[in-house]
Amino acid sequence: MRYIDYEPGGDADTLRLAEGPTPAPRTGEILIEVAYAGINRPDILQRSGRYPPPPGASPILGLEVSGHVAEVGAGVQEWRGGDAVTALVPGGGYAEYCTTPADQALRVPAHMDLASAAALPENWFTVWANAADMGALKAGERLLVHGGTSGIGFTAIQLARFLGATCWATVGNDDKAAFCRASGAHHVINYRTTDFAEAVMEATGHQGIDVILDVVGAPYLERHIGILRRDGRLVFIALSGDNRGEIDLAPILTKRLRLTGSAMRPRTVGEKRAIRDALAQHIWPELDHGRLLPHIGARFPLTEAARAHALMESGDHRGKIVLAVKP
Repeated sequence: MRYIDYEPGGDADTLRLAEGPTPAPRTGEILIEVAYAGINRPDILQRSGRYPPPPGASPILGLEVSGHVAEVGAGVQEWRGGDAVTALVPGGGYAEYCTTPADQALRVPAHMDLASAAALPENWFTVWANAADMGALKAGERLLVHGGTSGIGFTAIQLARFLGATCWATVGNDDKAAFCRASGAHHVINYRTTDFAEAVMEATGHQGIDVILDVVGAPYLERHIGILRRDGRLVFIALSGDNRGEIDLAPILTKRLRLTGSAMRPRTVGEKRAIRDALAQHIWPELDHGRLLPHIGARFPLTEAARAHALMESGDHRGKIVLAVKP
């Protein structure tokens, strides 16, 4: 099969087309003939040598795909050859064939093409697990998400609307602000011209935010603690800034705050199955009826993976970037 190889620690230009053996599904796995693969920030980190794949995972980049089941491993009952699926994969997505635990696959939503379906797993697994489960976001509450035009940001905006919560998003320019408003964000802040913490407190009458999805880390830590309201939840899902910071612990006690976080890739198959089942129950019917939809900001052929990575690193994209493997 063809796949994208790379030099660990290199830039986007090191991505190159290569050929290698087609993987075989192990017990409990399925082999997917990949139509499209989603591009995600962890792919950039893995390429740059800062996010090695977990033991046993394919060293090939790619954490989500769409396509058709080519083969099922022993013990798999849910899927059959030819089924159209989209799946969260432990690695190996930038290739013509990819294996994944059968419990991490979902059917392609009704009336949705495979390019759009490839944009679903990584973002929805991550946002549901962190905002709905760990963050316990519910109707009437306020959610703050940074990078509102990213795949994660766009999905968080949609989840907030679905749950009946009010969504605040930060962006870096007015064009991105317009995109977020069109996507359903209730409030959008340009962090380059406005202090997001001051804006939130002023607009909420100094009540603050209930749940924050934090993709930055230490640089925003003090401000996040300050704007969380009583029983607020700060959920770390990425650390694009510094990993270490100092805070005053007193507000955590007086406001009963919860600080938590998670990464999706190290979770067990059982944990991912539970998230998959929740998505199948709550989100997939909304996707079937078009009430929730992904946004494809750009698509590239597999041979132009380097351009796809360069676009993601530039921050100029809106929504998801996907690779067309076998469209």
